[in-house]
Order: sequence, then structure tokens, then C-alpha cells
Amino acid sequence: MAGTPTTEGPGRRDRIPLPPIAPGTRRELTVLRFGSPGARPKAYLQAGLHADELPGMLILAILAEMLAEAEARGEIGGDIGGEIILVPVANPIGLAQHRTGFLLGRYENNTAGNFNRDYLDLAAIVSPRLAGRLGRDAAANVATIRAAMAEALAEQAPRTEVAALRHALLTLSHDADIMLDLHADNEAEVHLYTGTPLWPDAADLAAEIGARAVLLAELSGGNPFDEAVGGPWWTLARDHPDAAIPPACLSATLEMRSNDDVDLTRARADAEALMNFLTRRGVLRGEPRPLPAALCEATPLEAMQQVTATTAGLVIYRAALGTEMRVGDLVAEIVDPLAETPPVEIRARTSGVLFARHSQPYAWSGKIIGKIAGADPLPERTGRLLPG
Repeated sequence: MAGTPTTEGPGRRDRIPLPPIAPGTRRELTVLRFGSPGARPKAYLQAGLHADELPGMLILAILAEMLAEAEARGEIGGDIGGEIILVPVANPIGLAQHRTGFLLGRYENNTAGNFNRDYLDLAAIVSPRLAGRLGRDAAANVATIRAAMAEALAEQAPRTEVAALRHALLTLSHDADIMLDLHADNEAEVHLYTGTPLWPDAADLAAEIGARAVLLAELSGGNPFDEAVGGPWWTLARDHPDAAIPPACLSATLEMRSNDDVDLTRARADAEALMNFLTRRGVLRGEPRPLPAALCEATPLEAMQQVTATTAGLVIYRAALGTEMRVGDLVAEIVDPLAETPPVEIRARTSGVLFARHSQPYAWSGKIIGKIAGADPLPERTGRLLPG
């Protein structure tokens, strides 16, 4: 189990120790807190759950400075605004996984498990406990459900370091009104994943961060973190149809461009966008700047084409990131470096923006080399909609 948090300063910084993996070792989760504990709205933001996806960590480091300044100006805290929790390094385990000069933080070395999969299914645990306790008062139901979730989490006894990390992150975020999990793709434009029931409520978030694609799904498979936090609300609404249960947490995964796209100017602009979003949502006091125009429409996740190589070879991209593709357009060619076979063309099977590519220009049969946000569901997009 994770240990008892220790606090530095007046409740501003917590350190949650994780179980040691060997004598003489110790890792901990650092939590930054702003505003008043228990105040509403509560916003939880984390970055680096895939520890080799780096831009979000810088964005939240800058956002923490902005929030500290806002708190000093009296724009949050006391009777003003809500509560904000930041975890800029959500995965200290993955951040320590170095091999041959590279940081490999998507999968845990011991089990090869994805750090962003297999979170606790809170709906399955709390749903039976809620029988007869919910009515037509939505606010009362939200409070009852959050209390049941907290009770269920308190009953857990994680024994491994990874299990304790997952438990700590879910404990910090399960009762949030807003949960934003900052990631990055291999090579990408800004895009966003969120639950279908949260659209169009999340449209201001997508516009604020300049998303070029918004992918919607109720269940993508594998129980990633954003669905573990947001998904229980619509699952419980189905389980208890006579009760008023709103989607009480705006939960989303924000893909902030490319894994190693660490740029101070961009990160500051991204942090300012998040500040403006939090102000618009009443977590901070102030007047938000005008909302930028949306750059895309939301589309179903099952309509996203995973552009896949059909042979091995060097990848020559023929379409730039952000290109609006049509069915049949050439995305890339796969070139045989031995020149024994002609180049193989890889074409779009849907119309939409090419929002992600792979930065390593070598492929093998079955490798995903791009993603296109189409509007119409594709026949092969069933079951688990995201790679493991």
C-alpha cells in the first residue's frame, strides 16, 4: 500500500510514498494543491502517466507557477473559486526506466503492462451498494456516489508499487468535477479523447487547447485512467435508470503534440489555455478571455483510421501532419531499402485530418504509422479501440 502522505508548507505540497521494491529504495508521488480543500469545483490535472511523453510535465510545471501567482493575488482560496490538484509527474516509476540511453515509460518493466490501462472499475464495485439509496435529486446522488467511491478506494490494499501508484492517482481524482490527463502521441497535432456523454460539454476545452481532433467513446477498452474517472458516471446512470445521475466529471485525455516536443513558448501558451479554461469553469476567479474558434468537429473513436503498414521498409510520408485527407489519398509509401520490390502505397480509407504519425520512419507489417480522424465508423474498429 502507498504510505501516509507527508505535507510541506500549509497544505500546498504532499508526498505520497510508494511501496519500496527493494531494501534501501524509495519512490514517491508529489502532489501540488491550490485553493481550499473540499471546495467546488474541484479540478485534477496530471501529466507523465506515460513517462516518456514529456510536454505535459512542462505545461503543468508552468501552470503550477501561474496558479501560485493567482493564489497570491487572491483569485483562488478561501471563499473564492474551488480546489485544484496538480500531479506534474504522475509516474515516477516509468520516469526511472532507462535503457540504452532512452527513457521507456509507457510500459512497466516488470510486467510489460501499460501504465495507462487496468484501473479499478469503480462502477462495478459501488453500483450494488447504491441500490435504494438514489433518487431524483441529482446533487444528492452525486454526493452519495462520491462517498461510495471513496469508501471503495479506502478498502483497497494494493501491494505492488504499480498498484499503489494507480490507487493513489485514482484516490486523488475520483471525486473531481474536472479531470485532465495530459499525454502526447509519437508525432502529432494536439488532440483530445473524451467520453461521448461529455460532448458537447467539453467543446470549450477542445477549442481552448486548439485540438485538431476530438475522439469520442463511451468505452475504448482496457479501462484507461480518463475512463476510470469519468466513465463510472454513465455506467451508474444505466445501472440505476430511475435515479438522476449526471456525468459529474468532465474527464479527458489531452494529447499535447509529440512525445518529446518540449518547447517553453508552446508550453506557456498551453498553460495559459488551461488557466483560461479553469477560469471559465469557475475554478478560478476572473474573466476568461474570449473562446477561440474550434478547429475541428468531434468524431467517434471507432471512425478513427489507424493507418497501418502492410509490409516492412522505410516510411516515406506523402502527407504532412494536419492534412485534410480524402478516401484514397496517399498517406505514405513503404520503400524496400534493398530495392527488390517496388514501393508500397498506403492510402487513406476515410476522410478526415491526419493528426498523428510515427516519428521513426521504418515500418513492418501491422505497424501503425498514422491516425486519421474520420467521421464514419470503420468495420474493423470494434473491441479495444486503442492499442495496448
